Amino acid sequence: MTKARAPRASHRCSECGWETAKWVGRCGECQAWGSVAEAAALPAGRTAAGPVSSPAVPIGRVPVEESRSRTSGIPELDRVLGGGVVPGAAVLLAGEPGVGKSTLLLEVASRTAHSGLRVLYVTGEESASQVRLRADRTSAVHEELFLAAETDLGAILSHVEAVRPQLLVVDSVQTIGAAGVEGVPGGVTQVKEVAAALVGVAKTRNIATMIVGHVTKDGSIAGPRVLEHLVDVVLHFEGERSSRLRMVRAVKNRFGPVDEVGCFDLSGDGIVAVTDPTGLFVARHHEPVPGTCVTVVLEGRRPMLAEVQALVTPATAERPRRTTSGLDGSRIAMLVAVLQQRARIRLHTHDVFASTVGGMRISEPAADLAAAVAVASAWKQRDIPTDLVAIGEIGLAGELRRVRDTPQRLAEAARLGFRAAIVPAESHSEAGVLRKVDGLTVVGVPDVDAALRVLDLGVTDSRPLFKVHRTEPGRPALGVV
Repeated sequence: MTKARAPRASHRCSECGWETAKWVGRCGECQAWGSVAEAAALPAGRTAAGPVSSPAVPIGRVPVEESRSRTSGIPELDRVLGGGVVPGAAVLLAGEPGVGKSTLLLEVASRTAHSGLRVLYVTGEESASQVRLRADRTSAVHEELFLAAETDLGAILSHVEAVRPQLLVVDSVQTIGAAGVEGVPGGVTQVKEVAAALVGVAKTRNIATMIVGHVTKDGSIAGPRVLEHLVDVVLHFEGERSSRLRMVRAVKNRFGPVDEVGCFDLSGDGIVAVTDPTGLFVARHHEPVPGTCVTVVLEGRRPMLAEVQALVTPATAERPRRTTSGLDGSRIAMLVAVLQQRARIRLHTHDVFASTVGGMRISEPAADLAAAVAVASAWKQRDIPTDLVAIGEIGLAGELRRVRDTPQRLAEAARLGFRAAIVPAESHSEAGVLRKVDGLTVVGVPDVDAALRVLDLGVTDSRPLFKVHRTEPGRPALGVV
């Protein structure tokens, strides 16, 4: 008679669920330290069949009416969510302390209640009276908006059973504890259990659920990685403390794109959607100022104008400084080296300071040309037109590379009154050809030296392709030399 094989013990990572036969100090999947622990071994043999919750049906017969998205009342948030809040969906909103997560979700709860749907707002970080004070300040009080201050998971589920809301807001998942589960609220085991229970309620009762999550000091979502896998949508709420501008980015979205961004203005009276944030990042000067250039960057799929400013001064120390604000410091250092080597602009004895306007952070390479033009303008102390934009990526050889969605960028610049643009040439035959795009005079240039010669900022002896001249006071234009 064959002896039954004993169940084999396994070890599982509490962060991502990775399994291994023996204990290790570091997870082989998510690289977390101390997260691997022994898991209960499953008995050998085949798992017996169990009851089903609902019979399987052809996919064409599955009703979709109940899963259609409905508006949150805030167009910018609907834009990021892919059209609105889907019933039964679980949304995780993460951000730094004080960025405005609770204010945004209270505004969503209020708008949803005003639309005739019942909302349950559960706070585990504040008292009910504190939330009421904020609601009075932001005019978010409504009869269909129910408020509960609870930190116990069982009590929250009882509130859901009694209120029967169409929208559930939980602030935050790290403050909720589940009875009978080891660990303290906010721990790995507790967060997994609480999140799984909230997502389960959302799916079984078709309740749209929005959960607030904390972040660590490096900006990632606090808690186990499995938390992001459990929910349907993961949003990051970002913003500088010195600025009122706030941005919501979609990191994960099962119902829409993940490259969208929503802009908001946070003030003492609440949070307001900013549908056209371009003016926040461009400083309109009455007269041209040396060292400034405007570019068009993409935040998600939204083109936004941003101004890059530069200041070049003689170095006071043996080693010149390269200081940036809102720009990648290593990228600016590379552009300075390219300008010195390819355009003969000697900056090795000068300090270079580069910054953006309005606290905007630019990470995409489409702003390379604008940064290079701003540095060259500041070095030569020669201004450039105030209604000109520069778009393009610069390589180490000084060549200009095309960037994505150039037509959309040019259309946004034309909509805001800009009249000229410098972009990378599509081909060798188009280098130095003037053309009209959406009312803009657009010139394609092959490299950064040609771009500087167009603006009369070059130091080489080559004859410029075009030159900027003024057809009327304050109205520059590109013209053939």
